This record gives sequence, C-alpha cells and structure tokens, in this order.
Amino acid sequence: MLKAMALVGATGTGKSALAQSWAEQTGNCIITCDSMQVYKGLNIGTAKATQAEQTRARHVLLDCVDLPHVYSTADWARAARDCIASENIAGRTPLICGGTGFYLRTLLSGIADIPSVDAAIRKHFNERLETEGHAAMHAILQKVDATTAARLAKGDGQRVLRALTVFEATGIALSVWQQKENLLPPIHCTLLWLQKPRIQLRDDLAVRFHQMMDMGWLDEVSMLKNSACDGKHPSKRAVGYRQCLDYLAGTCDKATAIADGITATRRYAKRQETWFRHQLDADIIGDTAVIGDYLLSHTIPKH
Repeated sequence: MLKAMALVGATGTGKSALAQSWAEQTGNCIITCDSMQVYKGLNIGTAKATQAEQTRARHVLLDCVDLPHVYSTADWARAARDCIASENIAGRTPLICGGTGFYLRTLLSGIADIPSVDAAIRKHFNERLETEGHAAMHAILQKVDATTAARLAKGDGQRVLRALTVFEATGIALSVWQQKENLLPPIHCTLLWLQKPRIQLRDDLAVRFHQMMDMGWLDEVSMLKNSACDGKHPSKRAVGYRQCLDYLAGTCDKATAIADGITATRRYAKRQETWFRHQLDADIIGDTAVIGDYLLSHTIPKH
C-alpha cells in the first residue's frame, strides 16, 4: 500500500506556507494539487511557489505542460501516484498540498484507465458545440451515455464533450470506463483540512489580489491573452484570470475587474470549503497542525 499525506483547504488559508515549512524541515517533497499551477507561465495569479521556495524544498507537479495544451485530472492523478510510489521506495512520505479537491479525490478513489482521445476528435466536437450549442451536444450524449448525461448539466460543455469524445474514440461510454475495476494499489493518505476564520479569509483574499496586481499579474494575463489558448481553455476561465482578461479586452475598467476578481475569489473559496466539508473525511486544523512527527505553527496575519 502506498503512503502519503494531504494538506487541503480553500485558497488563501496558508496551505503553501505550512507545507513549505514542513518540507524544508523533513526533506520530503510537496506534490502540488492545483489545476492551474500545472501550466507553465501562470505563476503570479496561481500563487505558485517561487524559484527560491522551490530551491529550498522539492515541489512536484508544477509547470507540467506548456500552453495551450490541457492537463487533465487523470494526467495529474497518474503522475501523483508515480511520485508517491517513487518517494515511498526511497523511504519518504510526500505531502500533497492544494485546493483542487477533485484532483485528490480522483487519486484516492482510483483512476479509470481511459485511452487518450485524438486531437482531431476533440476539435470536431468543439466545432459542433460552437455551431449546434450545449443542448444539442447534451442530447447526443443522452443517446450514447445516458448515465453520464444524467449527472451533467446541459451547460457543462467541457465535461459533455469529454464524454462524447471518449465514446467516439473508443466506442465505450465514459460511465462504463469509470465503472471498470481499478487494480492499482490503494493509497493510505492522512488528510488535514486547514481553515481560517471566514471574515479573516475574506480580508486576506482582497489583500492578496491587490498584491498580485502589484507584482505584475496583468503582464502574465496579457501573455495568456496572446497565447494560442482558445476561450474554453481552463486557464482562461480561471478565477481572477477571467476578470483580468475582461479588462484587457476592454469590456470593463481596471477597478471593476479587480472588484469582480476579488468577489469571484471569495466565492471560489466558499465553494472549496463546502466541497471539502462534504467530500473528504479530513481532520480540521486551525493555527497549529501535526503532520507526521512535526509540529508546525501557522500564524494567521492580522490586518
């Protein structure tokens, strides 16, 4: 059985600082569990570990892929499992740290061994979505995979297309693939859920958003705007990036983009907390956490 630990929580709760301290003390690595930090070039807006931090502690699954390629949940889960296995062989226990809960759930619940889908198939269905609309694509999915269609909203174009492309490429419904027995060894994972008082978190997220803007976030967003990523790429729908892109497109002023970005970030943090509350059986920690044999203090800044 593989062994790992996981430190989860909403954005802005201090997970990264706590994990960094632990990794520096123990020499173990941090497996980053963040769906945006996997992309090269997205550094400021994702609060990615700095080069100095990466020098002091090993970080895995940062900068996995160049834009405009898409890194899937299954890609991350497979890479994370490989890392855990390698670390365990070396006598180390890695710490999974991040706020992308469905990444962690996929890793711990098992990975369906679904074959990759050819880019031409994805392009074909993306074009059909543009011309025929969400409702039509969902109706097609109902005919070939009613189980998946039943759990997906009509407007969830990304997941509807994923199911359609899997069926087109393999002739087997996504729901059938997901029911196939996972023969991979289980992972024993201690889960810790880091929280911060709601009012404190709301204030901290606003401060951090402004700090990111001062650090040159708009230059990073401009790079994204000029990249080959289409409008459906996860990076262009990410919280904060989406609002900054609106500003660069001229659809709102800078102050509005910042205000909307802060609001969206706060809502995202709330959704994360709700997800962790209902999806993971994790121990809740406050200012201090015990990870392995190490007692680490997490100081919440006062404003």
